[in-house]
Amino acid sequence: MGTEAEDRQKLSETIEARRQAIRSFLRTARPRQNRMVNISVIGSALAAAFTVGPAAGGTKFTEGVQALLALPSDSAVWRVLCLGAVVLSIVAALATNLANSHGTAARVSAAETCRAELEGLQVALNFGHIPIDDAVQLYQQYLAKVSFLDEPATV
Repeated sequence: MGTEAEDRQKLSETIEARRQAIRSFLRTARPRQNRMVNISVIGSALAAAFTVGPAAGGTKFTEGVQALLALPSDSAVWRVLCLGAVVLSIVAALATNLANSHGTAARVSAAETCRAELEGLQVALNFGHIPIDDAVQLYQQYLAKVSFLDEPATV
């Protein structure tokens, strides 16, 4: 082992490398999570919208859509709207289940928490407000929260 100053510097560099890996993960995971949520919400809303017209407007609605789209019969309107609602419902369900099955929201939350904790640890370490052994122990505890992330390149 080196001097305490060298050890602090090495740990600080290691923390910074891990924080960079977390930032990189969050740059891709946050937009993916937001896309899945948006797809789910919009798909569900559109599926409901496809069914509300005939339910609320009845035959006047279907006849109006039939004339607007030049469809041969009002039953074609029903088929198109029902098919659209089914497709959109499936898309919304898939987006919801994909987001949940990968645990994206939980991983993003864990990564954000770990990033904040590592930032605080790095500041305490750099200003000498924490003994090196305690800092190493906290670093290991914080990393346990993001065990799903790959190791960054060694410093």
